[in-house]
Amino acid sequence: MTATGFHELMRVPECVMAGFTGLAGGLAVARDTGARRARALTGRRWETHRWPAVWAAVRPLLERRREWLCVPVAALPAVLGESVLPLLAGAVAVPLARRWLERRERRREREKAAHSVTVLCGAVIGELRAGREPGQALLIAARAADALGTSGPAVLAAARFGGDVPAALLQASAGPGLDGLAGMAACWRVAVNGGAGLGAGLARLEGALRGERRRREELRAQLAGAWSTVVVLALLPMLGLGLGAALGADPLTVLLHTPGGLVCLVTGGALEAAGLFWASRIVRVGEAG
Repeated sequence: MTATGFHELMRVPECVMAGFTGLAGGLAVARDTGARRARALTGRRWETHRWPAVWAAVRPLLERRREWLCVPVAALPAVLGESVLPLLAGAVAVPLARRWLERRERRREREKAAHSVTVLCGAVIGELRAGREPGQALLIAARAADALGTSGPAVLAAARFGGDVPAALLQASAGPGLDGLAGMAACWRVAVNGGAGLGAGLARLEGALRGERRRREELRAQLAGAWSTVVVLALLPMLGLGLGAALGADPLTVLLHTPGGLVCLVTGGALEAAGLFWASRIVRVGEAG
């Protein structure tokens, strides 16, 4: 060992002792009530509320742009593997994730709108049983359930001024998830033209809508296992990389910096994407059926 290396080795205990001394001093200052009182007097109480405020400011941005989380997720293997390929894959995944999120949001909006139509039918039935006129019952029930979509003002105007309520309801049923309004329009037209009871027709329609909602929930519960299989299929490659890294094989370097690894990466990625697409399509067909 050279003299320089010996002197550097002798300085290690000194650095360690200095680090422990600084840590002990920091802990002593943190436990000192006088220091806490001084911070309170100098107006630094805001530090305890800093992180909740930062999270409150960042959370709406993350909720609006959740697809951009693919980039920092891809940055981790890019840094570990010292390659830009994971970053490129993350950039490609951003529009795909955006499409998936938009499709899921549209499905939630349709289900929410369908539930609102069911609530609207129940509210109109309650108002009719209370002795109100159909138009007045619809006006009152529409306040409790936002189920008329963008055509709501036209429907309410027809109900208030004696217009063609069935036609307005039929036009409103063109919105996503508002198919039940077409049945409501049919019940209204039969009650007006044929003299049948509107409350009885709406009660049968409400029962049919609730039965359809229960069927969808039961089907979704039955398909939960299939979706779990899709998630496991998506996570298996990451598990393999983790096991390889734990065994000391350095799989990221092999995959990102060798010709054979690149071929395996492209082939495996294509097979993984095909398997996920195939499994997801089967589950979506089952949900639609």
